[in-house]
Amino acid sequence: MKKFYFIALLFTIFSCQKEYKNTKVSGPVFGTSYNIQFYSEDGENYQKQFDSLFNVVNQSLSTYIPDSDISRINKNEDVGIDEHFKRVFKKSKEVYRFTEGAFDPTIGNVVNAWNFGADTNKFLTDSTTIDSLMKFVGLNKIGLKASKIIKQKTSYLEFNAIAKGYGVDVIGEFLESKKITNYLVEIGGEIRVKGINLEKQSPWKVGLDEPRFDGEQSVFKALELKDEAMATSGTYRKFKLDENGNRYAHIINTKTGYPTKTNVLSVSVIGPDCMTADAYATAFQAMGIEKVTKFLESHSELKAYFIYEDNDKTLKTLNLNNFPE
Repeated sequence: MKKFYFIALLFTIFSCQKEYKNTKVSGPVFGTSYNIQFYSEDGENYQKQFDSLFNVVNQSLSTYIPDSDISRINKNEDVGIDEHFKRVFKKSKEVYRFTEGAFDPTIGNVVNAWNFGADTNKFLTDSTTIDSLMKFVGLNKIGLKASKIIKQKTSYLEFNAIAKGYGVDVIGEFLESKKITNYLVEIGGEIRVKGINLEKQSPWKVGLDEPRFDGEQSVFKALELKDEAMATSGTYRKFKLDENGNRYAHIINTKTGYPTKTNVLSVSVIGPDCMTADAYATAFQAMGIEKVTKFLESHSELKAYFIYEDNDKTLKTLNLNNFPE
């Protein structure tokens, strides 16, 4: 009788275990690509919902769409903003304050003036142009009242340094609203994970790109993430050289308006959500290793990993706040 009871109990336990289907979805978005992997009971891939969400976020935040909300705001049209815009604006204000302006979405016109495009080996901007544009830089000069952005006519907003991470969060939050607790969302290298990889019964494993100037891609190191997000900002693909061969990053110094002379090749940030990680990765590039080291002493919610060159061009790394090795 006891044996029969034991077998019946095992049957009950195994029959109650849920079957989860591994679903993978990918496609183009935000000028790059997305990859989503998740485990669900129904096996629905939600691709239509993902694309719909991407379209909504793009229509709100993309300066590449002429009639988007942010493009119309920059044209000084009367626009009521949505919740996506409000969330990104408020997070930008927070990071702007904490980094003392190192992260500043009003620097976009200066970035454009430096023409970080096809002609990457020439400086094409004179100091007069930069000085005139810098008069209107400063997120403290822009406000949010109800559903309206209050700004000077000459101010220019651009969320390219945070929007990709926010898009990752939007998809992650959608999946969680469907009671999906094990997923990985990646857009152009920005990542958010929840739970574990059920198929492998292990934490989600992701790779950090090796800084390479030849345009090729390879993994520098692999690491595990759980219930967190990671974003990376690199200077090795987009930079300028002066007449002495000094390399200047496409990250503009928000105080001077000039590209940052740097030996930092990439900085990866792990945070509670991808929007936060994305914004700080950009800010940390501009701040440099010494300031970031001090900053992170009072920001335990963030972890950072620098890849940089020393004086003899040897590749070095720096782990801050126990970034996973």
